[in-house]
Parts: sequence; structure tokens; C-alpha cells
Amino acid sequence: MGDTSQWAGQCHCGAVRFVATLSDGLNSIRRCNCSYCRMRGAVIVAAEMGGIEFLQGKEVLTSYRFNTGAAQHFFCSRCGIATHLQRRSNPNLYGVNVACLDGVSPFDFAEVPVMDGVNHPNDTGGPARLAGTLRFIAAD
Repeated sequence: MGDTSQWAGQCHCGAVRFVATLSDGLNSIRRCNCSYCRMRGAVIVAAEMGGIEFLQGKEVLTSYRFNTGAAQHFFCSRCGIATHLQRRSNPNLYGVNVACLDGVSPFDFAEVPVMDGVNHPNDTGGPARLAGTLRFIAAD
């Protein structure tokens, strides 16, 4: 899976289409264990602010904020798929859902770091912590 920086992507129904310029290709994969991300289950990669160019459907996106309201989670209002989020830890970064990137699946990664969003650094004043590692082992 390399470090290619530009990826085309879309939501499930195709109403939202975009090109994401990833900060470190697919090397920044992660999940989060906060209450929302735990339920959503997306694997994300980083893109700088301005690193997502919408080709169509930006007006179809809606967003959700909770708790402090700092993070903004964007999803298609038609099919409900979360395409990206503006991160709480660094509002100048987006987290792009890898499942929305053309030719990429969350199951392409044998291991995905899971960040401790329950004990978020903005709440604890401490450094970002790893909560664990999610592993995928394909059946033979």
C-alpha cells in the first residue's frame, strides 16, 4: 500500500466524490476508541486542511459534533457513509475514511493502531496514547 499522496474517493451511493491529498500516504492509518468512533468503526488516514477537493456533492454532506464540539464528523446525507472528519487533536488535519478511497479497504491493513480517544490528550493534558492494535487475519 505505499505512500501515494493523492487518492480519489466517494461515499457509498456516489453522491459525494472527492480527491484527498494525504499527508503521509496510507502510513498514518489509525482508529480511535472514543464513544463515536468506537460505534462508527472507521479506519482513517491524515490529510491537511485544504487537502480534500470535492468534485461533486459537497452540498450533500452533513456533519455531527458531540461533547466538546471540536471534532466535526462529515457524512453523506443520502447513504450515511462517513467520508471524513476534522480532527479534535489537530483541527488543521482531516481524518479520511480509507473505506471511501478507491481501491482501498480497511481489511488491507494487517494491523491498525487504535488511539485512546476515551482519554483524549486535550482532556488529560498528556500525550496522545495508543489504546491498542486492531489486527485482521485473513482466512485461508
